[in-house]
Order: sequence, then C-alpha cells, then structure tokens
Amino acid sequence: MALADNAGCAKPGEDFPFPEIIELNVGGQVYITRHPTLVSVPGSLLWEMFTQKNIRSLARDSKGRFFVDRDGFLFRYILDYMRDQQLVLPDHFPERSRLQREAEYFMLPELVKMLAPKLSKQNSLGDDPCQSDPEELSPNADATRNLTSASATLPSAVAGGPGGAVTTSVGAASTDVRRAGFITIGYRGSYTLGRDSQTDAKFRRVARIMVCGKTSLAKEVFGDTLNESRDPDRPPERYTSRYYLKFTFLEQAFDKLADAGFHMVACNSTGTCAFAHDQTDDRIWTSYTEYVFYRE
Repeated sequence: MALADNAGCAKPGEDFPFPEIIELNVGGQVYITRHPTLVSVPGSLLWEMFTQKNIRSLARDSKGRFFVDRDGFLFRYILDYMRDQQLVLPDHFPERSRLQREAEYFMLPELVKMLAPKLSKQNSLGDDPCQSDPEELSPNADATRNLTSASATLPSAVAGGPGGAVTTSVGAASTDVRRAGFITIGYRGSYTLGRDSQTDAKFRRVARIMVCGKTSLAKEVFGDTLNESRDPDRPPERYTSRYYLKFTFLEQAFDKLADAGFHMVACNSTGTCAFAHDQTDDRIWTSYTEYVFYRE
C-alpha cells in the first residue's frame, strides 16, 4: 500500500524509468538507440516523450517497442541529428522538403533552419553545409523541365530535322523528342505449388511493376499510369529506381514501350522456394524478373 501512495505523487516516467537502450518502431522501421540521444534536444518532441510522459502512456507495437507513426525512412536523419546536432545528407538528396516537415513535427527548430535555405532561391547558399543539386540551382532548370515535358507530347511527324529531332532554343538548351535511353521493367511474382502436381498451382498476380531509368523517359512512355509518389519532384534528367506502374499487366507495359520505339535487349530472373506449411509439401515459389528496353 505504501508503494501505491508514493506512485500517486511520482513525476512522469519515475514509476518505471526508461531503459538505457531504447527500441523504436517508426512507421515500420526499427531503430535502436540510447535514451540520452532521444533527450539530447530539450523541448523537442522526443525529449517530451521520454522525459515528461509516463513510460506506460507511450504507444507500443506488438513486440513492446515504442511506436511513432511517422516516416520510418526519413527518421534516420532525425536520429543522426539528435546524436550530434549536425546535418549530413546524401548527394542529390530528393526529399529535403519532406525531411523539413519531419523536423517541424519533431520540434527541432535548428534542423528546420538548416533545411529551409534549400527551399528558397532567394536565400544565400554559401554557408549551407548541404548544397542543392546544380540542376536545382540553375536558372534554366525550370525552363528545361517544361521544355522536356512539352516536347514529349509532340508527334514524331512534326520533326524538323534528321531522325525526327526537334531543336528549340531556351537558354541555349536543346531537346530531342525521341531521345535514346534505357528503361528497365522489374516485377516480383509468386505461386503455390502442390506436391507432384502442377495442376494444383495457385498463382498470385504480380503485386507491382517497377520502373527504372531516366525520369523524362519514364514519364514520356507511361504518362499518367506512372506512380511517382515514392520519388516526388524528381528532375527529368535524373535516374530513378523508385517509380512503379498503376496497373499490373506486363503486356500493357510492353505495349507502351513498343509504341514509344523501345526494343527489349536483355532480361534476367531469379527464383526462391519455401515450404508454405510445416505439415504439408506445398511450396511457395517467388521470382523476380527484369526486362531491359532500349531506344536508339
């Protein structure tokens, strides 16, 4: 009974103090860090969670890890900043605006300031430790992107030069309606096969068709059927492997590539097998296949 009386007067987190090593589940991504790291920035959301709140009031996942419903991929940069209050991003990092939004959510004003100059061309970038892509800072970048998008809609019959090349002068930039390049189509499929009988195979539809290649070519070929949500604001001349198609029929993707003048030049496939159940001989086959297309 004495313990119960004392518990009523305890400060947040004192009933069950936080462990030295803390496991976090952030949007499905698991992180392991030290408690002092999470409270290294006073006033931040993590500081508030792990000092001002009772450990029993925090959300947990099914394995007992503290759960935070935010972008698990971008949290790695939040955690890196919490360790030493410095910002280090990969070259040509495409998600600065989203990372700034995460920094605002976690109440890290200094990190927000570090990211803010990347969003405004009027600010001075000389002192910024993470410079923008040269293409993003170029005054002709927007004009070049608009030109690329517009030229992709022109029919080849309007071509004014050899091989259907249309040359337009915008800040000394020129573009070709039918530019050469590679596009790679990848997909993962699976099916369950019963013992000694292929007639019992249960096929599962292709879950997602991935698109790898230059952004401008991918948008030219697939148009509105290209899902760009995993790689937003990608410049046309950059390469990506994060696009996928809104449909799940390979033949449909092949038709679009053929209509755009692409030809298949290579393909490869890998497969793995696992037993579906310990008490049966049913096996699940999973395969990943890539097709490489090229246009001259």
